Parts: sequence; structure tokens; C-alpha cells
Amino acid sequence: MNKIFILYISLGYICFACSGPQQEEIDTTLEHNEGNISGATMLLSSWEMKPRKRIMEWVEQVTDSLSLDYIPESDRIAVFDNDGTLWTEQPMYFQLAFAIDEIKRMAPDHPEWTDKGLFKPLLEGDVQGFLAGGEESLLALLKASHTGMTTEEFDQRVKTWMKTATHPDTGKHYNEMVFQPMLELLDYLQANGFKTFIVSGGGIDFMRAWAEEAYGIPPYQIVGSVGGLSYEMEGEKPVLNKLPELYFNDDKAGKPVGISRNIGKRPVFAAGNSDGDYEMLQYTSTGHGKRFGMYIHHTDSVREYAYDRESHIGKLDKGLDDAEKYNWLVVDMAKDWKVIYPYNKK
Repeated sequence: MNKIFILYISLGYICFACSGPQQEEIDTTLEHNEGNISGATMLLSSWEMKPRKRIMEWVEQVTDSLSLDYIPESDRIAVFDNDGTLWTEQPMYFQLAFAIDEIKRMAPDHPEWTDKGLFKPLLEGDVQGFLAGGEESLLALLKASHTGMTTEEFDQRVKTWMKTATHPDTGKHYNEMVFQPMLELLDYLQANGFKTFIVSGGGIDFMRAWAEEAYGIPPYQIVGSVGGLSYEMEGEKPVLNKLPELYFNDDKAGKPVGISRNIGKRPVFAAGNSDGDYEMLQYTSTGHGKRFGMYIHHTDSVREYAYDRESHIGKLDKGLDDAEKYNWLVVDMAKDWKVIYPYNKK
């Protein structure tokens, strides 16, 4: 298996020591803000005035056909990172949580995993002990949970997991932990002629299984890390089988490459939350004309999580240092968002 296939869910990304939010505090916050939430169709109603004003003024300028900053609708490309930008990413990337749960689900059919082998610590609840096995353990985890099946089978596994698995801190289903303010922003941009894309280091097949329902972004507008596929015949039926190799790693400098290959135009709007998104925001912001770059800064330890420069997941260091240089909006989640998760979700 190609070693870089494990990059986007590698050991260094996991932070079990992070302090998670308390469910009671989250529920109280949502109830207090119920009057501020009336769905993603409202004009950024979950945003505080200062960031909302900046976003809306920019959109008004670039969509006014009489403005010198006017951007034709065909060029209104907006790109969003996923993990930590559109939904929560702590205490581990949700795709890694899926992989671990898949091993547990399949364990009854593999008694050899319980008696011996790499997965024994994992099945006994010792995730850190399992990950201490390093690359060998992670490669085995990905191979067993992400490959050796058709794309249709993998898609169904992810969808089933989304309906049944719950987050360890909030008790919510993982796809209920999308950010209400970002849902509103996606709707607002789409209503103003922007085509919205997800550009993530996560696996493209994993995101395509659920992102359209969660965000209203269709599968063909998702750019992500891509594994190997083979075209084969199962009897009279042609299928695509997932292979244990990496075709493209869509992270850091790979993001502008993925954008060029898959979208074909430089974005005019980009949003991220970590230094893994730095090159995407830089690429967007240095294009011709009026551009918009945004960082989501996780500062809310009560309603979500607080982390940045020293975090093993979603590290935001260089992006904070250069935000003023590129005129990027840094969204302070604790101060700038009236609510984190949609009220109509669990």
C-alpha cells in the first residue's frame, strides 16, 4: 500500500487529550439562541454583525453588474475545506472514527482479530495502544475499512454509519455536527450565483456519501484525496473496486492542484480552518480582482472546541500570522457565531 495513503488520517492528527464540550452546555446554548435560528435560508442570521457585514458587502460588490469589482456568474467559484470548516473535527477526524467503527463492526467475522493481530488493542477499547503500532497499524486499518469492496458498497457503509454512529462528546450523529453559520453562508453564496465546492484532504468517496444531504453540494462538486480504483466485471455487471493505494493527496499544496484539475478555474472565495488550507487561501486571494479568504478559528471550548497553534488536529499557526497580510477574515467562533450546530438537529 502506498505510504502516503495514510497522510490525511495519520497518527499526528489525533488529539484524545483535547477538552471536549459538555452536552448540557451545548443544549443550553442552543435553547438560548432559538430565536436567532430560522433555517439556512436566512441571510447569515447566526452570524454576529461585524463578520456578516464584511461578507455581505463583498458579495454585494462582486455581484453588482455596475461595480468595477463585478465578477461574472461563471467565475463565481467558492471553495470550502470540510473538516473543521463545515463540521467539527475533534477529538479525531470523523473519517478515522468511521474506520475504527468499521473494524469493530466486522470483528465477529474475523475471530483472529480478537485473539491476536494488530486490531486486538482496538477491539479492547485501547485506541491509543493500537495507534502506537504506527504506520503498520494505520495501513492495516485503512486497508480493512476502505478497500477491497466496490464503490457502491463503500458508499452504503458510510451512509449506514452516518445514521447510527454518534459522537463521543455530544451524542449527536456525526452529520448533525455541521456548522449552522456555514450552512447559511453556503446558501447565501448559492443564492447569489456562486458555485460552491468542497476541497478537502479527506477521502472523496467518504464525503460524497453524505455531503449533498448535509450541505446541498452535489458529488461532482467535491474535491478530495483519491484512492485507487479498478474496473472489473462481476458476472455481467461492471463495477469499480477500491484499491489500497493513493492516487492524489488533496492537502496543503495539493489543494490548488486539485482545484485546477477538477474545477478548472481559480476560486474567488475560499474558507478553511487550518494551515492545511493555507495554500488554497493564498492561491485564491492572490488572483486578479476582488477576492475573499476566510479562516474559521476554533475558540469556543464550551459549545465546540478551542485549539489552534499547538493542536495535533487542525493546527492553525501560519494562517493566523499571515491573515492580515492577505486580508483574510478570521472568524472567532466564540464571538462571531450566535450558535454552532443547527437547532433542528439532535
